[in-house]
Amino acid sequence: MERRDARHVVIGTGPLGLAVGRELRRRGELVRLVSRSGRDEAPSGAVVIAADVSDPAQALRAFEGAHLVYHCAAPRYSQWPTLLPGMMRGTIEGAAAAGARIVYGDNLYAYGRVTSPITEDLPDRPVGPNGRTRAAVAEMLLKAHAEGKVQAVIGRGSDFFGAHALVSTVGERVIGRMAAGKPALVLGDPDVPHTVTFIDDFASALVTLGSHDEAFGEVWHVPSAETVSVRRFVELIAEQTDAPATPRRTPSWFLAVGGLFNPDVRAVREILYQSQNPWVVDHTKFERAFGATPTAHPQAIRATLEWFRTRTP
Repeated sequence: MERRDARHVVIGTGPLGLAVGRELRRRGELVRLVSRSGRDEAPSGAVVIAADVSDPAQALRAFEGAHLVYHCAAPRYSQWPTLLPGMMRGTIEGAAAAGARIVYGDNLYAYGRVTSPITEDLPDRPVGPNGRTRAAVAEMLLKAHAEGKVQAVIGRGSDFFGAHALVSTVGERVIGRMAAGKPALVLGDPDVPHTVTFIDDFASALVTLGSHDEAFGEVWHVPSAETVSVRRFVELIAEQTDAPATPRRTPSWFLAVGGLFNPDVRAVREILYQSQNPWVVDHTKFERAFGATPTAHPQAIRATLEWFRTRTP
């Protein structure tokens, strides 16, 4: 496949970018993925090219011929304040010059601490530098849309799990360990409800948003399966593994000490409130507009376990 043939460009070869690539290929679309190295894994039939999208000129070259650009890239947690704003500025400039629309795969950090189900009309009240960065980047994109510079839409998901999703509250420390027969390690209170998003559902929702004109200019919460407690989620995993059904809590002192030496651990501590209180994401807006059939937890867990059991460390 030559570069000019791809109408869909995906920025990022992490869990979400790869999932979007797989979903687009499943729908028969030609896909170009973009990473800084250009040497990353790609879904069958897709290609990966090298580009630093924080450079508008490189972004424009990467987006050449595209109609839709899916921005799914995210560096390490500790690098968000330094890198994310530049990546978004370059993506906006490059997409605008290429005449492409932007679909941005976002998280929920901008809302900060909440005491009710999380809906799209909540104000931004971020806690800490990563949350403030996420809020600022989303605002930058929506402002560019409002000014007519580029058409854009934002899809937000909760903590995700699935193929390649290692660095997640329910990723390697939970499903990965349980796939190997070990007890899950969880953050915060395992008995409060907590929405988790299957990565394939996240990807499918982003592609749906990109295919509907009426979605652009707004924020949407992608569909997730029934919200259960982390303890119940671990029990559902245990039904398909030999691992214990009782999770182990990560001591708060471990994160405090780890944060002294590891900037990524410090960044995780910023959002511990999501694991200490109910974290329930409402996707009613999406469901009313486009329908919603998120993958049931047992099916999504089965697919995730299969990936963990066959992956090469």
